[in-house]
Amino acid sequence: MKTTSGPEPSPPLRRAAEYVRMSTEHQKYSTENQSDAILAYAASQGMEIVQTYADAGKSGLRIEGREALQRLIRDVEEGTADFDVILAYDVSRWGRFQDAEESAYYEYICRRAGKQVQYCAEQFENDGSPVATIVKGVKRAMAGEYSRELSTKVFAGQCRLIEMGYRQGGAAGYGLRRVLLDEQGQPKAELRRGEHKSLQTDRVILAPGPAEEVETVRWIYARFLKQRKSESEIAAELNERGILTDLDRAWTRATVHQILTNEKYIGNNVYNRRSFKLKRKHVANEPQMWIRADGAFDAIVEQKQFHKVQGIIEERNRRYSDDEMLARLNKLFQRHGYISGLVIDETDGLPSSGAYAHRFGSLLRAYELVGFKPDRDYRYIEINRLLRAFHASAVDHVMDEINRLGGTITRHAATGLLTLNEEFSASIIVARCRQTNAGTLRWKVRFDTGLAPDITIAIRMDRSNEAALDYYLLPQIEMRTNRLGLTEENGLMLDAFRFDTLDFLFDMARRVPVSEVAPW
Repeated sequence: MKTTSGPEPSPPLRRAAEYVRMSTEHQKYSTENQSDAILAYAASQGMEIVQTYADAGKSGLRIEGREALQRLIRDVEEGTADFDVILAYDVSRWGRFQDAEESAYYEYICRRAGKQVQYCAEQFENDGSPVATIVKGVKRAMAGEYSRELSTKVFAGQCRLIEMGYRQGGAAGYGLRRVLLDEQGQPKAELRRGEHKSLQTDRVILAPGPAEEVETVRWIYARFLKQRKSESEIAAELNERGILTDLDRAWTRATVHQILTNEKYIGNNVYNRRSFKLKRKHVANEPQMWIRADGAFDAIVEQKQFHKVQGIIEERNRRYSDDEMLARLNKLFQRHGYISGLVIDETDGLPSSGAYAHRFGSLLRAYELVGFKPDRDYRYIEINRLLRAFHASAVDHVMDEINRLGGTITRHAATGLLTLNEEFSASIIVARCRQTNAGTLRWKVRFDTGLAPDITIAIRMDRSNEAALDYYLLPQIEMRTNRLGLTEENGLMLDAFRFDTLDFLFDMARRVPVSEVAPW
C-alpha cells in the first residue's frame, strides 16, 4: 500500500546580524534605509536578522568611537555571537578606512571565527573568489578616496566662510555668544549651548555675552597684566568667588590660559590652528597656515592689552640656554644674597623655579651651580613643591582630555573632588617615592576618606619623583583603611588595579562600562 507524504519541511533560516552605520552626507545611508535593504536581502537569501549593531552618526574613518562595530568584533572573537552571517549595506558602511587593509583586517577577524560578511547592495558575491577580492579592494580604496576628496572640499568651503568672518563650529567661549544670521546678514537669534543652525544659508558669528562675563574676562586680563598673577592663581581666585566657566565648571589653569591667548576676544576669526583631518592625528599648524579674518567680531578686550599678554607669555616660554638661565639666577642671588623657589617665581624676566628644576635636575643643583648653599636641607620641601605642581598639572590634563573626548567632568572648588559624566566621583592622589636604608622603594597612598570618592586614582612617582611611574585605580569598596603602602612588587589584587597610562580613565569618560575597563 502506497502512502503519500506531506511537503518537504523548509530548511531552517540562517541566523544573521546586521551592522548599520549612519551617514551625514547621504539620506540613502540612513540607518532605517540600510535596515530595510538588509531585511529584504536576508529574506531573499533565507536568513533571519537576530541582532542589530548600529553606529548612529559615526565617522567611518576610524574604529575608535564606533562602539557597535567594536562590540560586534568583540562578540565574534569571544565566541558569544549567536549568528552565522554579518550583513552590511555596502563596503563603505563597513568603513571608509584610509588604509584599505584595516577594513580587510576586521572582515578577516570575522571570517576566521566562521562568520561570513555579506554586502547586500553590492553587485558582487563576497565568496572569496579572485573577482570578489579584486572588486572589494577597489571599492575599499574608492571609499577611502571619497573621504579624502570630501575632506578637501569641506575644508576649502570652511576657509572661505572664515575669511568672510563667519564662525565655523565650536563653543563660543566664556564672555561670548553665538548669534545666528540669515542669508541677508541680519541677526535672527542667539544660539544657546547645544543648538545649531537649521538652514544651510544661515551663518553664525560671535558677539559679546552677558555684561558680567565680559567684565570677568577683562578682570582676568587686568590681573595677569597689572598684578602679574599666574593662570593658576587667577583660576583659584575665580573659584573662591564662586564664578563658573561657560560650561558651569570650576576654572583651571588651562581655561584661564585659553582666554588669555585666543584672538576671538579681540574680534579675530582664526581657523586651522590645529588639524585633525581624516581622524588621523592632531597637528599644531604653523601660523602661516592659519586662516584668519581680523576684526570680524566686536572685541571685548583691547588689542593693546591682548598683545602685551602675548608678549609676557612668549617671554615666559622662551627657550633660554643653560648659561643664560644660570646668569640670570646668579644675578638674582647677588641682588638678594639668597634664593628660593618663591623668589624665583616672583621675579619678572626669569624662568620659573620649575623650569630650573627640570633643566638642572633639581633646584638644589641649580643653586650649587651659582654658588648658593642653603642653610638647611630643602630637598624634602622642594620635592613636595614639585609634587604639588605635578598634581595640579595631572588634574588639568585629565579634565582637558575628558572634555576633548566629549565626556563631562567637574571639579569641586573647595575639595577638588572630580565628578565624571555625573555618574561617579574620583580623587587624584600623588604618591611620593621614598627609598629605604636598604635601597628598596616604597610609596604611601593616603585616601581622602572624608570626601569618600567612588574611586581613587593613585599616581606612583618614579625614583626621582619627577614623572609618573604608573597608576592605580582603587575603588572605595575595596579599601578598608585610610592609607595604603605600596612596594615595588605588590599583591595580585593591586596588580589588577595597576595601569601604565590614564587611558582607562579616558575610556570611562567615553561611557565604556567600568567592568570592561578595570578587572575588579
